[in-house]
Amino acid sequence: MVNTIDMQHMRYLNLFGKITRVSTRHCFKYNEALVFCVPRRLISQAFGENARNAKQMSQILGKRIKIIAIPNDVKDAKTFISAIVSPVTFKELNITPDEIILNAGSQSKAALIGRNKRRLLEMQKIVKDFFKREFRIV
Repeated sequence: MVNTIDMQHMRYLNLFGKITRVSTRHCFKYNEALVFCVPRRLISQAFGENARNAKQMSQILGKRIKIIAIPNDVKDAKTFISAIVSPVTFKELNITPDEIILNAGSQSKAALIGRNKRRLLEMQKIVKDFFKREFRIV
């Protein structure tokens, strides 16, 4: 999955583990938010009662926090990517043997690409780490 973990992400993961009591190795940034990937069965425990854990982490770090399910296979790519980019929506997602192609409308496309292609580059790195495929937006 994710290839390397730098020291800052290690700190985020340790704090996440202490607050939520859920251990994970998957943490990345997307659109200035920290995204933690946990097994599907542990999502409710990671959020805590009334999303208390997520709010506490957000308050401590001063960043938005998202907690999503780890994809099991490429078949989960659509739900995984839509969870990362929400509230932005897209029309469809096509998966080929060597790349994942996201089809979006003009407004959504602009939001998904971001200024100076920042969000596009972040998403390309995420897709490469999790699914070992290229990513592009049409």
